[in-house]
Amino acid sequence: MSRKEIENVAIVGSGPAGWSAAIYAARAALEPMVIEGALTAENQEAGTLPMGQLATTTFVENYPGFPVGELGTYLNTALDEERKCVLPPEAFGESGERIGVYGAALVELTRRQALNFGTRTIEEDVVGVDFSKRPFELRLSDDTTILAKSAIIATGASVRWLGIPSEERFKNNGVSACAVCDGASPRFANRPIVVVGGGDTALEDAEYLAKFASKAFVVHRRDELRASKALASRAKSNPKIEFLWNRVVSEILGNDESGVTGVLLANTLNPDEPPMELETSGVFVAIGRRPNVGFLKGSLELTEHGCVKRTVPFRTNTSVPGVFVAGDVADDRYRQAIVAAASGACAAMDAERFLAEF
Repeated sequence: MSRKEIENVAIVGSGPAGWSAAIYAARAALEPMVIEGALTAENQEAGTLPMGQLATTTFVENYPGFPVGELGTYLNTALDEERKCVLPPEAFGESGERIGVYGAALVELTRRQALNFGTRTIEEDVVGVDFSKRPFELRLSDDTTILAKSAIIATGASVRWLGIPSEERFKNNGVSACAVCDGASPRFANRPIVVVGGGDTALEDAEYLAKFASKAFVVHRRDELRASKALASRAKSNPKIEFLWNRVVSEILGNDESGVTGVLLANTLNPDEPPMELETSGVFVAIGRRPNVGFLKGSLELTEHGCVKRTVPFRTNTSVPGVFVAGDVADDRYRQAIVAAASGACAAMDAERFLAEF
């Protein structure tokens, strides 16, 4: 069943890119509709829950405008009661405590800002689209269809995790998928860390983390890197980076108080060999990300890395006029909340100009 009204702009995704797009679109009087996604077990398993990856991080120290302060007091007045309950208690801190912004709190505040300007929301998944004609059709998980004059795809990307139980236990307590986000944390300073992977991202992460850690161990399941030769050469010449070949992380060791304290590394060439135990303060998973594009089913052109392709330099245009893209679903390089938010603002402005011309 199609909804009768035709939206000016439908925004798919509810991370920093989606909400920033909504803020700019709402202030441009476009009355945007944000399709947030559904809170389901399937989405949790796939890593595609509403509010994006930022909602699963702890304290964020590199997002401009949120220095350490008495943010908890402000959160109590800024958010509706039904939204406060989704945040962990530590996001609010103790009375008068000076804390940084919690990832989930940051995206909740951005959502609240979008709603304050009149953004409307639907808590469903987009399961299919038809961009072959306008208005565009976006089919939802409740069997309804949204009609829209323009669309912004801001569905983000999902981390490829190791898939072992101990990894889940220590996420945000020593296990991370973002070196730039978490690498400067005091917990890793002058202590050994582990980077898992053998591609460009893994080596870039190892180089970055070596600035803070006493040693960066790169654990790779093979004895040959997928990374570029230039990156590989640079990493191999770095005295603080050591490669552990033909190894996989079979278990992450630690406790609730200290977080990660070590890893067990199995030998891929000899599985019967007892695993090697290695002391480490953290495990950085760098084995890739999956852009969340399954619902598009070939409706938009993708890059060789599976991201939605931006077809105009320095713009958010896609292969379909009137459909724009923002955030990690189109970004295989930076993958930062501030970059996603900026691209969301750009997408909204591009959509506004498109609607004015057509």
